[in-house]
Amino acid sequence: MKKLFTAALAVGGIFAVLQAQAACIYPLAPGKFPDGSVATRDEIESAKGMVVKYDADMNAYLVCIRTEYDRKLATQSDATAEQKAEMERMHTQKENAALAEVQDVVARFNEQLKVWNGRNPAEKKSS
Repeated sequence: MKKLFTAALAVGGIFAVLQAQAACIYPLAPGKFPDGSVATRDEIESAKGMVVKYDADMNAYLVCIRTEYDRKLATQSDATAEQKAEMERMHTQKENAALAEVQDVVARFNEQLKVWNGRNPAEKKSS
């Protein structure tokens, strides 16, 4: 199941690049995940789907803010070095915050998935 999840994130990232939107909308992170010690397979699969969708949405956001940043630099060719440095700093700050949130969401889900897999070793091997 973990291999499937990792592959789904990679595919989701590629799909998100293709689906980049003109308006950069910061995606809402999934809330609480089901407790792996009592969750059903369906609940874990549903949570995995939320994480995959969130990852794809966040990748689209990252592409969008990169495009927005590149466009801003191109249209402000008369900007000073300090202004360009500030634009870069702000872009990097947005990017880093988004990536940190994705890592946190995936880590929270993986914690519950690990607990669930420990409780369901036969299902883990068949996934």
